Amino acid sequence: MLTHLDELETWRAERGHIAGTWASLTGSASVTCGAKRILVDAGRWSTPAHVEGAEEELFYVLAGSGLLWQDGACYAVAAGDCLFHGPGREAHTLLAGDEGLDVLAFGHRAYVGSAYLPRAGVSWLGPSWTRSGAAKDHPWSREAEVGPPEVGEPQPRPTTIVAESAVEGDRDGGFKRLGHAAGARRSGLNLVRLRPGEEGAPPHCHSAEEEIFVVLEGGGTVELQPSPLRAEFGVAYEEHPLRAGHVLVRPPGTGVAHLLRAGDDGMTYLAYGTREPNDICYYPRSNKVAFRGVGLIGRFEPLSYADGEPAEDVKE
Repeated sequence: MLTHLDELETWRAERGHIAGTWASLTGSASVTCGAKRILVDAGRWSTPAHVEGAEEELFYVLAGSGLLWQDGACYAVAAGDCLFHGPGREAHTLLAGDEGLDVLAFGHRAYVGSAYLPRAGVSWLGPSWTRSGAAKDHPWSREAEVGPPEVGEPQPRPTTIVAESAVEGDRDGGFKRLGHAAGARRSGLNLVRLRPGEEGAPPHCHSAEEEIFVVLEGGGTVELQPSPLRAEFGVAYEEHPLRAGHVLVRPPGTGVAHLLRAGDDGMTYLAYGTREPNDICYYPRSNKVAFRGVGLIGRFEPLSYADGEPAEDVKE
């Protein structure tokens, strides 16, 4: 999927002290993770203060400034900051400053075992149950009734907030592991700066890991190269132009490798992905396969069905 930040469908989320405009960067195109853009109104809050139960969250501040409220303490945040929130850790939310706050929020898609009873208005959560479905009982409505969190003086920032400018990078500073620097372990958010004509990672595709790219500056192209097996069944090579604001989603298991190449003005982008221990990565240029969970790589012959009929699931 390739779309643009200016073309995304948006919706308003406003209750009490909480107010902002939201958009999904990935929609139904993403499988194991997702990303949203939140334009928080000036002087308002992004969400109720909350703790994630299962997923890691990574935020990147595109523009504006404000405060991160975290377990009662406040920390200044501004454009270029990366924020990490782990599951079962601190309650958190954002307060926008006078110019508002524009942030990208990346996270896993965590599927929780539950069942919703629409006629009864309740949901099972394991052995327990809770009321659900009524607008007046919406969590944001309850948060609005409680009122905004108390805001104190900004404190020295914890290690889970990092400024892009303060993170050391590889490749002469052109590759910065922002998520890792902020403490993420099950997911990653990298900032990549490419010089004119330079390529990002070699063309590759993943079996289990999903990747989301957001172009911040400059432009270039993305090349989509099918594996020999996919090409055998009519999947064609594609090339698409990229410019600032473009969002590219590469789900797992496509069998189509991707490569990002900068244009004449260079290109800067964010690359988000999950770290799946069972992931296998294929590199078509060298026919190498990396078993990433165990740190092994080898060269293999491409799979072909030229001499026999493939199974139905392979055709699909």
